Amino acid sequence: MDVGEVFEDAFSRVAEEVHAVVEGLSIERLEARPGPGANSIAWLVWHLTRVQDDHVADVAGRRQVWTAEGWHERFALPLPAEDTGFGHTSAEVARVSGLSGEQLTGYYDAVHARTVDYVRTLAPDDLDRVVDTAWDPPVTLGVRLVSVIGDDHQHVGQAAYVRGLLEAR
Repeated sequence: MDVGEVFEDAFSRVAEEVHAVVEGLSIERLEARPGPGANSIAWLVWHLTRVQDDHVADVAGRRQVWTAEGWHERFALPLPAEDTGFGHTSAEVARVSGLSGEQLTGYYDAVHARTVDYVRTLAPDDLDRVVDTAWDPPVTLGVRLVSVIGDDHQHVGQAAYVRGLLEAR
């Protein structure tokens, strides 16, 4: 298995979980929040997709799917186009609304396809390329991709937990 195949497998596991967590849910269930200030499934899936789109587009030197393919306009969220959800307040989380499971997985699938296209091109030496000097130590491509995968898994796991709470009610 080569480097690209390892990253493709890791991101594909996220894709499977994203589909599983939203499957069959109404917009109301996707927007439900299990407590005051909690995140909804819709927000969690939108956010993990936005972060993946933002971070992978940056390291690949490409435009984000969100704006390049018109997802920002299709979602019509009252948020700036560059918003990824990082640091959102409860009120901002509530703005991620009116989205169907099909919209959420459609955007995720478009980001996933772009991500896989990129990671398939990687060779082992690519992983040592510094992609962010704002940190000490500077962040390499390998570290950035592992970070995105970890963040994606945490957020999709949170979404699955929220779904479980909602279904238990």
